[in-house]
Formats: sequence, C-alpha cells, structure tokens
Amino acid sequence: MLKSKAIRKIFITTLSMFVLLIVYSLPNLDDSYTLRTNLEIESATGLYTNNLYLLNSDGYLVKSKILLEGSNLEDKVSEILKQLTIQEENHFPKGLFPYIPKGTKVLNVLCGERQISVDFSKEFLKMKVNEEKQIISGIVYSILDLDDIEEVNILVEGELLKEYPNTHEEIHNPITKDIGINKEYEITSRNDISKVVVYYLSEINDELYYVPVTKYLNDDRDKIKIIIDELSSSYIYESNLMSFLHSNVELLSYYEQENVLFLNFNDYLFDSDDKVLEEVLYSIAYSVFDNYDVSMVMFEVNDKYVEKISREEGLVKE
Repeated sequence: MLKSKAIRKIFITTLSMFVLLIVYSLPNLDDSYTLRTNLEIESATGLYTNNLYLLNSDGYLVKSKILLEGSNLEDKVSEILKQLTIQEENHFPKGLFPYIPKGTKVLNVLCGERQISVDFSKEFLKMKVNEEKQIISGIVYSILDLDDIEEVNILVEGELLKEYPNTHEEIHNPITKDIGINKEYEITSRNDISKVVVYYLSEINDELYYVPVTKYLNDDRDKIKIIIDELSSSYIYESNLMSFLHSNVELLSYYEQENVLFLNFNDYLFDSDDKVLEEVLYSIAYSVFDNYDVSMVMFEVNDKYVEKISREEGLVKE
C-alpha cells in the first residue's frame, strides 16, 4: 500500500515537472506583437524605456513605450528610428504600426547641446502624402521624449529637409514640439488662437493607449481650464477618442508653486467607488506636462490631497 502511494506520488511529481517544462519551453505567442514595456524590467536591470509614437488604424499617433538597450544617446535614437521603420516584421501590439518608409537607413546620428541631428537615406522621401506630417511629428515627438533633448534636425543624404516631400510645405529646422501632433483646428478667426495639447484615450484590441491631440482654437483662457473643459465636455470625444473625466467635474482652483501645479476639483473627480481612475489622472497630467513647465501635478478634491503624478516617476504612492 505504502509502496503504491509512493510510486503514485513520484509519478504525479514527474508529470507536473514535465508539464511545466513544456510550458516554459514554448515561445510566447504574443512576443511578435508586443513591445517590451514592463517598467519593472527597467528598474531591475538599469535598462531605459522611452515613449514611442506609433500610428493606429485611424491615423492617430498613439503613445506607447519601448525598452532601449543602447549605451549612449546616439544608440538610443538609432534604436527608436529602427523601430519606427517599416520592416518585414515589426514587433508591436496589434493595431499599432510603424511609418518610416521601408528600406530607409539611418546614415548618421549626431548629438549636440540639447539637439539631435538625424540623417536618413533617400528612401525616407517615399512617404505617402496623407502620412508625411504624421511621420515627421511621430519621429520628433519620439526623439524629444528622451531626456534633455529639445530640438531635432532632419536631413536626407546630408541635406536638411526643408519641406514636406509631397505637399512641399516648409519645415523649419531645428524642429521642436511646437510642430504639434495629431493636429485639430477649431478656429473661426485669426484672433485669440490658443495651441493646447490634450491627451485622450484610445482603445485598441482591449488595451487603452494615450493619444495627444494638439488643438488650435479661439480661446484666450488659461490652458489648464481648456484642458479640463475639453476632457470633461463629453465621455466620447470622437468615435475613436475618449475621456473618462466626468462631465460634471469642476476645477475649483489651481496654482503653481515650486514647480508643482496644484489642481483642486469638486467631488466629481471621484468615480462611483470614491476613487480616481488612473486614466483620468494621467490624461490630465500628460496634458499639463505638454503645456506647462512643471515637474509634478498635485490633485486635490475640496482642498484635500488625493494623488500626485511626477513627470519623471509617474504616479507617486505615499
């Protein structure tokens, strides 16, 4: 009896180990579609993550992340550009796409004082007319999200790219984030035009991504008021962009102190469970960071602290 039990126990243990061995030896079927974006990897190994702006099926540039393994700034820029180039296989989540024309080579990357110069091969000019502005914006935003980089020069075969290849509209080098991204125009006159970047959400294959939209509108209010009004004006901004900020939310007061923007809301910042959705916090914080030179956003409800988000560290838990 005891011998039979012992044999059975050994058999079950051996079978379990065999199953585990098979499971861990199988390739991850999702690897061909996903970026390595786990922030825990960064903190554990010292590797570096950076934002990467990819096109979705609606033509919007969507904020994602990539793990960079380069040892210096030039290598990191080269890796970003390689990932943004259309290849036989691109390892991205389904529904997100690279856009630098296939066959394009990066001939040189030069780093200066807060400035990057990138020289592409002539294949770079083979961009579609309806994508050329998004291509330039996506490259610029992806590079400028690297630390301390403020300007990008784009060259083709050693010559500055002074105009878009198809429309021949002028490009002013060096290029900054003033170029805008996912631009929307809601203007009726040339007076009191504000340029405000607002971060919405887009759902792609059951995953949520942040989408920056540079809005041009006739509005002379402080940008934070425009941001909150835009995010709360409707649950669905468009059929493909949305915000989770409640329509009854009000920004009661705000002020900047010691590089921190304090935002004080009414109770509608909370959801039905008396919590604040992270998607709400980040939509507001990302919008603030693209419009204000602050390092942190402090969220309050009726003058009581709720949460804070750091430009460098994200959501800060106390």
